[in-house]
Amino acid sequence: MGLRPGDAVAILMRNDIAFLEASLAAIEMGAHAVPINWHAKPQEIDYILKDSGARVLVAHSDLLAPLGAEHVSDIEVLAVKTPPDLLGGYRIDTDKAVPDIAARDWHLWLHEQKEHRSDVPKFIQSMLYTSGTTGVPKGVRRFAPTAEQKLLMQETRRSVYGVTPGVRLMIPGPLYHGAPNGIAISAATVADLLVLMPRFEPEQLLAEIERHRIDCVFMVPTMFVRLLGLPAEVRSKYDLSSLRFVLHGAAPCPADVKRRMIEWWGPVIHEFYGGTETGPIAFSDSAAWLRRPGSVGQVLDRVTLRIYDENGEDCPPGVPGEIFARLSHYPDFTYHGQEVKRREVERDGLITLGDIGYRDDDGFLFLCDRKRDMVIIGGANVYPAEIESVLSAMPGVRDCAVFGIPDAEYGESLLALVEPQTDHSFGPAEVLVYLRQRLSGFKVPRQVEIRSGLPREDSGKIRKRLLRAPYWEAAGRLI
Repeated sequence: MGLRPGDAVAILMRNDIAFLEASLAAIEMGAHAVPINWHAKPQEIDYILKDSGARVLVAHSDLLAPLGAEHVSDIEVLAVKTPPDLLGGYRIDTDKAVPDIAARDWHLWLHEQKEHRSDVPKFIQSMLYTSGTTGVPKGVRRFAPTAEQKLLMQETRRSVYGVTPGVRLMIPGPLYHGAPNGIAISAATVADLLVLMPRFEPEQLLAEIERHRIDCVFMVPTMFVRLLGLPAEVRSKYDLSSLRFVLHGAAPCPADVKRRMIEWWGPVIHEFYGGTETGPIAFSDSAAWLRRPGSVGQVLDRVTLRIYDENGEDCPPGVPGEIFARLSHYPDFTYHGQEVKRREVERDGLITLGDIGYRDDDGFLFLCDRKRDMVIIGGANVYPAEIESVLSAMPGVRDCAVFGIPDAEYGESLLALVEPQTDHSFGPAEVLVYLRQRLSGFKVPRQVEIRSGLPREDSGKIRKRLLRAPYWEAAGRLI
């Protein structure tokens, strides 16, 4: 197809073996695999295709169906027949799973090819696009590592991500997301077995662990919540003794949820903090976390981390500020075509993910919230993540989101959206009573609404931008 090193191959698929085939093929060519969130709308997909300069699009047939020819007029399209387990798991109408645009059949095309090897340097270089919650998505394009950096990155994948030779690994999260993507592609070259779940289902995950003797899993906290919601007799019927390394990240994990998971699965729960731009920054095993509940661990070797206040001064232990860090052996990156945005996230050679946090006297790192999610009430900083952590421990709560909405007196006030479990029923008054018993008065939301189906990304991040927008649009202001 004429691809050259540095070109982009877009991938629009749910979890499937073909996703890995296309990614590994791009790596072989020295090209960038560009995973696209399959929840995206046609215009959002069109933006990423054009912004990345993708020469090829590999996509599941049903995901191509909504795309008009105008979105792929200048790109080579390879259609992957949507597998039966995905059609059933997502209740996809087979009649609507056929694209009406010109596309080659992936499997037929692949069968026609001869083995090809290139002599370009190989390294995992998927160009992942950020979620775009504060604007259009940004493609994180990492530069090629040196030989020394490559060796150290491999060691990080072993020690932090658990990707060791012979691993039996399962990925229940979406491959378009950073950590599952990198872990799965790394494991594809060294694992004894790699299992991709088409879609996360709590009991199915337990069954697959037992069936395949899985020893390593990457998860997000919402999966823990769903697992703990299973009846006790279901949780106890599966043999999970093969597990040795269960890693979670991507979103804050409520302390009560994590403690219950450790009690159930044993001291195999590990946590890392980091992002697409920085790589891993901090890490914690179960024993360390039990010594410092609520922390995301201690800063990794070869990581420089500083916490700045609003004036750019270093925060002392225990005082929250914006976290900036750099992992010395991680190659530098740029935002594809957005150099100004790249400069905005750097200070003193360190990179921020926009998180607010602090370190205690022993060097354990604690997260407070995203900088953009922090709410200022009458001049006081309030961190919704703290309130959500308390709410998630309330009996009968399935999910929750807390954020700021316009307030004539204080500028902003807190709103809590709470989704009950299907077998529970409660009202706003009960939620407020629960919170007042556990939080300072200024942290208790002024309003509580009972909702169903709160929107979360498959990565575990709640889509607060969608929830928050109607309140601010009605007020005619953004802050």
